[in-house]
Amino acid sequence: MREKKPIFLCAINNILSGTCQEDCKFCAQSVRYHANIDRYSYKSIDQITAEAKTAKANGALGYCLVTAGKGLDDKKTEFVARAAQAIKTEIKDLNLIACNGTANREQLRYLKEHGIDSYNHNLETSENYYPEICTSHGWQERYQTCVDAKSVGLTLCSGGIFGMGESSRDREELLEAITSLQPESTPLNFYHPNPALPIKSRNVTQAEAVAIISKARKLLGKEKLLMVAGGRELLFAGNEAMMFEAGANAIVIGNYLTTAGEVPHKDLEMLKSLGYTIATDCGTH
Repeated sequence: MREKKPIFLCAINNILSGTCQEDCKFCAQSVRYHANIDRYSYKSIDQITAEAKTAKANGALGYCLVTAGKGLDDKKTEFVARAAQAIKTEIKDLNLIACNGTANREQLRYLKEHGIDSYNHNLETSENYYPEICTSHGWQERYQTCVDAKSVGLTLCSGGIFGMGESSRDREELLEAITSLQPESTPLNFYHPNPALPIKSRNVTQAEAVAIISKARKLLGKEKLLMVAGGRELLFAGNEAMMFEAGANAIVIGNYLTTAGEVPHKDLEMLKSLGYTIATDCGTH
């Protein structure tokens, strides 16, 4: 019987919500689609730090600070840096991830100098299919941000979304593009329909999702983090063993950006029932 390796847990904090001007057809945070979500400006640093402590208490080793919008500007960069410093003052052993859209090397280097360990920027889909889901910025901007994050010494987290109407070839090209970046962590998201969004339905089945996880694991290698993130509860509720057996070794606990996730203690119970332990440091995966 194959050894069951510990599962890495990550939590997301949407610290600036629903203010994006881009036209990404999959994203409820775009103001263009008027989705019924919570929209707010910057959370307080105290609240962000308190929520980081809760995530850590629930077993999370990764903690992602997300801001809505195309990318970083001076105000966002400074805010994320202050939040990172506040968290690191309180919690020493938490891998801090910034997810703030497109960014240049100077901004990324500044975040690293102020406590950010990793940068998350997803390619979302293949370069060929990207114009079908977003026209307000290009795929190459996303790819370059990933390259630049690695160039300044940040660990890269990059993945995509499946089920947005793309073809099987688009899925293969996305996985190949992600692999070319050699990220340390890859989140696989499965489209979560929202009635306000132009993409109305999800065109990926559970069997296809399992095949995607398996293919990603083969391409990325045994030691990388492969995370099943958004849409997990829709596709795998009650069948989580399938995604771990296919090669996933990480999940997001708690809520996502605009959709509710499973209550953390239920995910912990699920993992225990399947015979998995929780990773206690970044080297245990």
